[in-house]
Amino acid sequence: MTKLWPLLVIFGIVIVVFFGPVYTIDATERGVLLTWGEVSDNPIDPGIHYRIPFMQKVERFNVKTQKYEAEGTAASKDLQTVNTKVAVIYHLNPESVPKIYAELGQHYDDSIIQPTVQEVLKASSARFSAEQLITNRSIVAGTIQDSLYQRLHPYGIIVESTAITDFKFSESFTQAIEAKVTASQQMLKAETDLKRIHVEAQQKVAQAKAEAEALNLQKQAITPELIELRKVEMQTKAVEKWDGKMPVYTGGAMPFMDVTSITTAGKAA
Repeated sequence: MTKLWPLLVIFGIVIVVFFGPVYTIDATERGVLLTWGEVSDNPIDPGIHYRIPFMQKVERFNVKTQKYEAEGTAASKDLQTVNTKVAVIYHLNPESVPKIYAELGQHYDDSIIQPTVQEVLKASSARFSAEQLITNRSIVAGTIQDSLYQRLHPYGIIVESTAITDFKFSESFTQAIEAKVTASQQMLKAETDLKRIHVEAQQKVAQAKAEAEALNLQKQAITPELIELRKVEMQTKAVEKWDGKMPVYTGGAMPFMDVTSITTAGKAA
């Protein structure tokens, strides 16, 4: 009997730890109290609580914000096959925890969130064409979010936001989209080049017109009086630059003459 005491002590500790009357609920949790399997109507708030061993049991639920990711295949409005990946951000309504456990159990994500997301993805995809699913992504995500909120809220599951993480289409449709984008880019480039050429041509015409107008104004400004004035100015500048010496050679209409030799001969005579 003496040898059994250590085993009895260990057994007693196990009973106290796992089946003891005292338990705690964390701040991010809510508890559901089961009495002989019957669910209590009120959730258990965070703190220290007591239960009757063997008779009562506590189920804990996480009520902080969580993320559920899902993937579904559906047909668009124009009958294109689209594979959509979504991330659903949600939390459990703390007051609805007993109802969630009674109706859905602990695996509520598999029992209600997963099938609801699949159904909403199919219904939402059918409202948009494949091109709209790509270009109006935020609108599609908003449509999915609104539908999920309306369907899951009665169960106590509050959808906070929904994000589309990926769209995948058939290979043929993807190639067609890429070809369309390439053609659009080429058209945009051609339009840009045409506008640039048109602007450059206009600039050249404007420059030529300005030069022609400037030349015309110059021609209009040239008069006989202005020509005579320019001659007088040139002669005046030539006189100002003359050093008082006669040129050694003269020319022009007459043959060149050596002025120096003529002067020397005159002195000798």
